[in-house]
Amino acid sequence: MFSSVNPTTLPAWQRLARLAAAPQPHLRERLRQPGREGLQAAAEGTGIRLDPTRQAFDAETLAVLADLAREAGVEARREAMFRGDLINTSERRAVLHVALRGQPGATGNAAPWGSEIQDMVQHELRRVCDFAERVRAGDVTSSTGQAFTDVVSIGIGGSDLGPRMATEALAPWCTGGRAGQGPRVHYVSNPDAWGVYATLRGLDPASTLLIVASKTFTTQETMTNAATARRWLDDGGVSGTAQSAHLVAITAAPDLSGAAGYPAEHTFTFWDWVGGRYSVWSALGLPLALAIGAAAFRDFLAGGQAMDAHFRTAPLARNLPVMLALSGIWNRNFLRCPTQLLSCYPSRLARFTPFVQQMDMESNGKRTRFDGQPCDTDTGPILWGGLGIDGQHAYFQLLHQGTHRVPVEFIGVETEDTPLPLAAEHHRVVNLNLRAQAQALAEGRDAATTLQALLAEGLSDAQARALVSQRSFEGNVPSSILWLDRLDPHRLGALIALYEHKVFTQAAIWGINAYDQWGVELGKTMARAMER
Repeated sequence: MFSSVNPTTLPAWQRLARLAAAPQPHLRERLRQPGREGLQAAAEGTGIRLDPTRQAFDAETLAVLADLAREAGVEARREAMFRGDLINTSERRAVLHVALRGQPGATGNAAPWGSEIQDMVQHELRRVCDFAERVRAGDVTSSTGQAFTDVVSIGIGGSDLGPRMATEALAPWCTGGRAGQGPRVHYVSNPDAWGVYATLRGLDPASTLLIVASKTFTTQETMTNAATARRWLDDGGVSGTAQSAHLVAITAAPDLSGAAGYPAEHTFTFWDWVGGRYSVWSALGLPLALAIGAAAFRDFLAGGQAMDAHFRTAPLARNLPVMLALSGIWNRNFLRCPTQLLSCYPSRLARFTPFVQQMDMESNGKRTRFDGQPCDTDTGPILWGGLGIDGQHAYFQLLHQGTHRVPVEFIGVETEDTPLPLAAEHHRVVNLNLRAQAQALAEGRDAATTLQALLAEGLSDAQARALVSQRSFEGNVPSSILWLDRLDPHRLGALIALYEHKVFTQAAIWGINAYDQWGVELGKTMARAMER
């Protein structure tokens, strides 16, 4: 469908290489350049604002990066994805997680992917939302007629990371098992025995709903945990045909789940054009819908829709996903930084980095282009990180004084609505730390400034000079800050879609397929072979 172009042959790539080879000013100098604050208005939309002022480029470099995206065909590939073309070339599949979010106001053929897919998606979405609301209201009951107080969602990878992360991020919308207001939702992924035991041991089988989420319904880890959970039901007096009231399947293989005893009315489907790491928008989001309610779940989808519209219509140089992607291309390929830190400062986003880690590294951890030829340049970075303030007291030391240059993407929220008397002060401290770390990493502290600081602390000249090298900081660490105006279902949906489209944009520039995962499949194949 697309010709596979070696990106290093593109004129913009070669211009960027020349710019990178020229002497580069330190970030503390860049931050003092006239007009630097103009970069702050570079990209904004859907309640999210990008501040790239601490990236190690200027307006000229940014313009050439945008040219690179055009020359690499990002815009044409983007429209092909939204049309439902087979852009997953190695599996000859469409990539339509965008269709799961729907198209605002679109019906039938008005959706870019056409009426057939639109109708399938909307039908299943109505089933998911209706089921979630009936469970939350106590209209769907256990085998003994009780309302479900707890839900245990069993899955792994994309069947777990997205719903689990979003459930924690949207904790204020979760109702916690109170009668008529929805169940508590728990997640089990690792087949280690303690993981499933620790989750089940405090629950009542008579009022627990089990969700088993597996695309193939053969995933070894998930099926192992499911078997244990069903044995737990049996041991707790929920056995035989009574179990069907407690079982839900989410799968692309409903024939296999049906054969295993999961009732059709409790079986929700998705399609082979939904990759696991992009599937939280599908029926695999049912645990999230159960936790936060159908209305909030639809608002979550609407946030993803809003980011889709922004990605399709905003100019490349003012486009949130594209800008984030281009910053990453500059750092990875031209500044030669092999890793990328994702540092989230709101505690409710504790699982956002592992979620994006799978999305990014499983998608762009490739060394072969669309045409089967080896990549002539570096592709996806090693993505890592976690909560920002926790990291400040752990691995940020390496960022400040280690031998690696590690670009950072900070995520912060501008407002706070936690019902705590001193919440405003907590929020001030969190965001103060975020801004301070971004500035400290960029500016560092040179030897002369460090010497003056040590003398001001009361050290003698000899003592101060002996410590200068250990108390100085190179700085010059590039970073961006993504600011959400608030953290709610809509903004979270937009944030997830932003990162999906960032990954897509970088893959398009590198000329790789972001939507297969043959390395993951090899491990599964070898595990099955070793079991024989």
